[in-house]
Amino acid sequence: MSRTLALITGASSGIGAAYTRRLATDHDFVLVARGADRLSELADEVRAAGAAVEVLPADLGTREGLDAVTKRLAAGDVRMLISNAGAGGYAPLARVDADEIGKLITLNAGASIQLVHAALPGMLAADEGTIITVASLLAFSAGLANPHMPPRTLYAAAKASTVAFTRTLALELVDTAIRTQVVCPGVVATEFNGGHARDLPYAMTAEGVAQASLAGLQLGETICIPGLEDQDAALDALLAAETALLDGNSPTPASRYGQS
Repeated sequence: MSRTLALITGASSGIGAAYTRRLATDHDFVLVARGADRLSELADEVRAAGAAVEVLPADLGTREGLDAVTKRLAAGDVRMLISNAGAGGYAPLARVDADEIGKLITLNAGASIQLVHAALPGMLAADEGTIITVASLLAFSAGLANPHMPPRTLYAAAKASTVAFTRTLALELVDTAIRTQVVCPGVVATEFNGGHARDLPYAMTAEGVAQASLAGLQLGETICIPGLEDQDAALDALLAAETALLDGNSPTPASRYGQS
């Protein structure tokens, strides 16, 4: 049986590790994360399942790390790209260090776009490929004044851009065999942000997220919201709202603004 080569970022723990374990029976891997020791442990585990593994330590919030991974993708042999690396950086914008803004936006949004750009030529040439990007339900939270949600100006902006990127990319690739998906989990019981979510009763496991995402691919889902039962109805409502907002493309100001 032929094996597919998958490159997975943020692979050393949590959702990235869950994807790796679930795919190990029929995929080989390029595993990317900052920590080389934990990557090596996971690599040994999936090699025991028959997978060939390259370990590529890299921090995707840095130019050097991003260059290393895009260079690897440019080889053209990766047929599945799972962009999972990210960081919360939850804080009111005024309290975020100026030096951290670029790194957080790169890690949570820009890096995944550059990785897709690097992987696409090889996928298009082979007319085969799968692109999964992990975002968050907080991508849809910008207008919600919910005191139980974290301060998230940068994070929500980054993840909202990831959702828009994937939806638009899917339209660009509609006549190809390349599948695209953005995964928007809610709270997940992982080490993300120090592991504070692990004891919450409504936190989904990383394994549950990976299971839903891969099953959603088979269902043709461009957006996968792992815990949402009636996803189709919610996404239809979202599309209807977007269509209504585009009616604002008018040569004259709306009547509420008065006459010029």
